[in-house]
Parts: sequence; C-alpha cells; structure tokens
Amino acid sequence: MRWFDVAFNRALIEALLVGTVCGLIGVHVVLRRQAFFTMAMTHATFPGVVVAAVVGFDIYLGGFAVGVLAALAVTALSRRRGHDSSTATAVALAAGFSLGVALLSAQNGFTKDLTAYLTGSILTVGDRDLAVAAAVTVLVAVVLTAVQKELLFTAFDRDGARAAGYRTGALDLLVLVLIEAVVATSVPAVGTILTLALVVAPAGAARLWTDRIATMTVFAVTVAVGSAVGGLYLSRAFDVAAGGAISLLAAACFVLSTLAAPRQGLLARRRRRPARLADGEAAEHAYIAI
Repeated sequence: MRWFDVAFNRALIEALLVGTVCGLIGVHVVLRRQAFFTMAMTHATFPGVVVAAVVGFDIYLGGFAVGVLAALAVTALSRRRGHDSSTATAVALAAGFSLGVALLSAQNGFTKDLTAYLTGSILTVGDRDLAVAAAVTVLVAVVLTAVQKELLFTAFDRDGARAAGYRTGALDLLVLVLIEAVVATSVPAVGTILTLALVVAPAGAARLWTDRIATMTVFAVTVAVGSAVGGLYLSRAFDVAAGGAISLLAAACFVLSTLAAPRQGLLARRRRRPARLADGEAAEHAYIAI
C-alpha cells in the first residue's frame, strides 16, 4: 500500500503536468485546425519509441526525433504542387503506426511490454519522467507566451502575416516541434495513441464556450488537467486503464460542450431556430398584408 501511494502520487503530479502542457498546445492546434495532423504525429511517434526502447536509447528523444522527421516529410509533401495535405497526413499516419507494429512484432524474446507505450502506464512513471514533463511544460509555456502574437496572427490571417513580414514557415515549424515535444512527453501518461484526446478535446471544448484566447487557454488547461486527474481517480476506483479513463473523460467534456455551449452548442442552436422561423413567418404575413 505504501508503494502504491508513492506511485499514485507520482502519477498525480504527472497528470497535472501533462494536462497543463496538452491544454496549452491544444489551443493552437485547434485554432490552426491541425487536429488531423496531430493525430498523424502521435502515430508517427510510436515507431521511434519502439526503436529507442529496443536499442536502449532514450524513448523521449527517439519518439521526438522520428515524430519530427515524419512531420517534416508531411509538410514537404503537402507543399508540393498536386499533393493534398490531408492525403500526405493520412499516409504518414498509417505508415508510422504500421512501422511501429511491425517493429514490435519482430522483437521475439524481448521482455519489455512495449504495448504500454500505445496507451500509457501512468502509475509506473518515475522521477525522471516527472522532471521531463515539468521541463517541457515550462518550455512550452514560455515559448507560446513569447510568440503568442505571431502565432495568432498566422493562425487567423496567414496571408496578412506573410505580407507583414512574418516568417510563417518558421512559425509553422516551431508549432510542429512544440506539438511533437508534447506528444513525446505524454507517452508515459497516456501513450502515443491517446495523447490526441488530451490535446484536442479540451481545447475544442473551450473553443465552443469562448472566443477570447486568454479565457480559452485557461478553460482548455482546466479541462485537460481535470480530465487527467479525474481519469486517474476513476482508474483507481473502477480498476480500469488510466490512459483510457483520462481520454474518455476528456472526450466526454467535449461532447458536453458540444451540447451545452451557450452560443455554439446544439441545444442553443435549436432554441434559436424556432425564433428565426417565427420571425420569418411574421415577415411573410406582413408582406401578404401589404
């Protein structure tokens, strides 16, 4: 029980850190509409993690390096004339995950369970994992704060930013590297596959409630941290996988926001629809009376 308490406390700190950094980068992923691209990067990270674990290399560096290479390849292909970015992203997604599965199946006699890197194993994180998560969280927060104006400009008006002299390509590369750093950091907590839910769902939910960037960021971080911590407690209470519980809770927050958001939620839209119909009918009757 004492060991379990220590492990759970470490997992709780990891959940706080990973939730914070996923919420921060998730806002920019949603604003730039790069959710599908992020999913491809999570899948492309998996073979790098597998190779690093097999050869005894650092899994963070291995996953990060392969993920960045895959993202650069997708970016280069999508910029070529005649190539659609979604097609290149889909190919990278399938190829990256297939390579990881092939490498995993080829390791006969290898004793380490590499499938944990798919969905995470947050209760087994150590002090080094916490140190990496803390360092990446601080780094991402500092970088996003320093170039927030430039990132928002390119997200909302790319042509205007280019005309104003901003290096849009360099900013795109910066966001790419930050996304991959977050994905690689989240591997011990929620794995390469489930990281997408913790990055996109909280920020997507926040986008439905507010248009103010500062409020959206606070909302996204709060939902991401709440999902990570809440999923961890649900995992302990019901004896289910922590990564799955965290991702499901984040997805549930997004679904709830889709329904209940005051301006963009489905319920609000349905309430406004009869009012518009009534106004239209009144105008039609007035026209007939004239």
